Amino acid sequence: MTDYFLDKEYKDITYNRDDLNFKDFECCTFSNCNFSACTFLAVTFIDCIFNNCTFSEAKINYVAFRTATFNDCEIKDVNFAMCDKLIFEVNFNNCVLDFSKFYTLKIKGTSFTDCSLVAVDFMASDITNVVFDNCDLYRAEFDKAIANKADFKTSYNYTIDPSRVKLKKAIFALKEVKGLLFKHDIIVN
Repeated sequence: MTDYFLDKEYKDITYNRDDLNFKDFECCTFSNCNFSACTFLAVTFIDCIFNNCTFSEAKINYVAFRTATFNDCEIKDVNFAMCDKLIFEVNFNNCVLDFSKFYTLKIKGTSFTDCSLVAVDFMASDITNVVFDNCDLYRAEFDKAIANKADFKTSYNYTIDPSRVKLKKAIFALKEVKGLLFKHDIIVN
């Protein structure tokens, strides 16, 4: 039996391993909550907002994010690749997602604004129309990704091999073009 919570606010809570299992949250707001110890099982978030929350190293293998917005959150080393893929919609604002994984996910149209995405795994993901607005993509991996119409123009520190990533109509800034030429050992001044 799944517990259902609608239009609730949760503040300053540190959740334990199984506290949220078998629960559905809709139109809920979580502020200053810590989910790091959680090992989620059958948890659904629909139209939920997370403000200043910590998810670092949380096990979110059995979570459904159906329109979730993360603001000022720390989400280090989290594997989104095992989330429920039905209506997987997330957006991130001013978040630290270093070492997280979006491997093979379809995250078309997702927005990453002012985020740290150091060593994030986007391998084989569909990131069509994704906006990377002022994001640090140092060592982020895009091998075999579909990045058509993705917007990288204000982001930096990326290295993307155009022969291994679909980039049709993707947008880049001239000052960061070196991130597309790295494998050719070319010096751009």
